[in-house]
Amino acid sequence: MSEKTFTVGIVGARGYTGAELIRLLAGHPAIELAFVSSRELAGQRVAEHNPAYSGTLCYENLDAEAVAAKGVDAVVLALPNGLAAPFVAAIDAVRPQTVIVDLSADYRFDPSWYYGLPELTRSRAAGKTRIANPGCYATGMQLAIAPMRDVLAGPPQCFGVSGWSGAGTTPSDKNNPQLLADNLMPYALTNHVHEREVTAQLGFPVEFMPHVAPHFRGITLTINLWLSQPLSVEQIKARYQDAYQQEPLVEVVDQVPWVSRIAGRNGVQIGGFTLAPGGKRVVVVATIDNLLKGAATQALQNLNLALGLDELTAITP
Repeated sequence: MSEKTFTVGIVGARGYTGAELIRLLAGHPAIELAFVSSRELAGQRVAEHNPAYSGTLCYENLDAEAVAAKGVDAVVLALPNGLAAPFVAAIDAVRPQTVIVDLSADYRFDPSWYYGLPELTRSRAAGKTRIANPGCYATGMQLAIAPMRDVLAGPPQCFGVSGWSGAGTTPSDKNNPQLLADNLMPYALTNHVHEREVTAQLGFPVEFMPHVAPHFRGITLTINLWLSQPLSVEQIKARYQDAYQQEPLVEVVDQVPWVSRIAGRNGVQIGGFTLAPGGKRVVVVATIDNLLKGAATQALQNLNLALGLDELTAITP
């Protein structure tokens, strides 16, 4: 173990988000990757699967009690929905001061957990050790809607398109390149978990229609906003600039952002502000890498905050 300040373990490290977390942590000056748990890759060297990592760690198959017994400063749970509770309970029992960042939806609706979207909730982060990482679509939607929340006349309508990495590594129609070729696959067109998540966090109804496209990574959100009063494009854009001028990971642009330009980047682009005649309907476009700011980058922001480090340590805007 090196002379780094904090130790972190990852549970569910085989998935795309886990791999991105390993890459980000490999370049972190203050956090040491102490263990990586994956049932499928147990016994194999991490460095053989992730070129960013050059240490000697091997993947381990760790149950909840074994994870808790590691005694690390923080644990990131990168598991499918519904699997986090045993790990949280085991850590609570053995080492409750451990920081837990959960990337699933399991605790996003639990008021006892801090909902970690730093650009919008950072003021509530101090001292929090149980952190629910927001969903990828939900992050993009909230950042694209929040500057307009006080002038909305009705529910925002959000048309979302994600690359198939958002469906995870477990085989399904939504991550099958053959089925997705020359195709756009709608799914969960009402009551999607991210629709409920954004509605709960923003405090008003949001309508969301997700789709999967043939590209691997990155999300495009085209969002229709009805306004309670007429505004100009300049006034609307100024709201976004004022909201995010101090946020290095949120870029407000004039043109419509393209998903190909956000893939592999740690931030969000919001732009393409287009006003309908009458000035009371605006369409906004946001793009985000679902594996980075939509998951791993945001988890590292939350880890850094929880451990008392600069929020953007090891994160390049």
